[in-house]
Amino acid sequence: MKFAKMHGAGNDYVYIDCFSQVVPDPERLAVEVSDRHFGIGSDGLILIEPSAVADVRMRMFNADGSEAEMCGNGVRCVAKYAYDHGLVDSLRISVETGAGVLPLQLFTNSRNKVDRVRVNMGKPRLSRGEIPMTGSPDEQAVNVEVTGLDRTFHVTCVSMGNPHAVIFVDNVHEFPVAKYGPALETHPLFPNRINVEFVEVVSRTELKQRTWERGAGETLACGTGSSAVTVAAVLNGHCDRVLVNHLLGGDLEMEWTEDGHIYMTGPAVQVFEGDYQPQ
Repeated sequence: MKFAKMHGAGNDYVYIDCFSQVVPDPERLAVEVSDRHFGIGSDGLILIEPSAVADVRMRMFNADGSEAEMCGNGVRCVAKYAYDHGLVDSLRISVETGAGVLPLQLFTNSRNKVDRVRVNMGKPRLSRGEIPMTGSPDEQAVNVEVTGLDRTFHVTCVSMGNPHAVIFVDNVHEFPVAKYGPALETHPLFPNRINVEFVEVVSRTELKQRTWERGAGETLACGTGSSAVTVAAVLNGHCDRVLVNHLLGGDLEMEWTEDGHIYMTGPAVQVFEGDYQPQ
């Protein structure tokens, strides 16, 4: 089975071209290939498939085998793969995801390879029913108290097609993400579990983010998480609607436009290609 290893700001996945290959058991394969000692090593598995409603379709599986709706860093790499490998020939394409069809603008370097992608991530969903989160389904969860282990956090919850809980902290570098991330991911408030972002406000136009990703643990970047963080920062009065978000794996340029859409611009990098023999 041929694959490509790619990352967006350090959020790395194994990508398989399903225009020419069939993956019969992606849940099991995701666990195999993600293992950083016995597999290829990644945050998960992404399949690039034909689509009836877009140029290509993306299916994403976490390192634990669970299927997720969307990955902002992953969709940029899908776009790069599709253009660089001739699946599409336009620098403006659409990708079908579990969160809907997203339009993307691709930017190429001097070798005509895609190195940056701007994604219309769509509009954030803020009601508890859309996230999903227990409680009144039409109510928003902005700066609400949630207890995890021995601490009470003020949490803002946002869905970008997948669920996120955003928590602002004083020093994100020193924050014990591995301690509180799992407790909040599996909190009874969130029936489908949740991704958790811990965020430090640097200025009106600058944030620092660490992510505990549902089904994967801490990752170096999360694009849907960065989108949720942008919304939460604006709703809580911390930031303007255009900002730079510093993640462990690199920077993402974010904008929440007046029409309600979130735009994310960031890198897409192919590390290597290879052949993998499923176990």
